[in-house]
Amino acid sequence: MNGKYLLDTNIIISIFAKDPQIHNRLANAEEVFIPCIAIGELCFGAYKSLKIEENLARIDEFAINNTVLACDTDTAKKYGHIKNQLKEKG
Repeated sequence: MNGKYLLDTNIIISIFAKDPQIHNRLANAEEVFIPCIAIGELCFGAYKSLKIEENLARIDEFAINNTVLACDTDTAKKYGHIKNQLKEKG
C-alpha cells in the first residue's frame, strides 16, 4: 500500500517494536506525517522508561525522518517532559 499516512502514537510504538504488519503497510509510503502531540506522548513514555536517553534518541531519529505536523518537535518534547514531571508529583 502506498500514499500518505498520518500516524498515531500506538502505530509509532508498533514501528519501534518492529511489527511486521505495520512495516509492510508503510514500506511504500510516499510520505509519513506525525502529529506533534504524538512526539510529546512518546517523550512522556521515554521519561518513564529505564532507557530514557536511548528512547529519546529513537524518537529524535524518527521525527527527523518524517514530517512532524503543527508545533515543532521541541515543543512536543517539552510537553512530554512536563507531563512526566506532573505525573511524578501525583
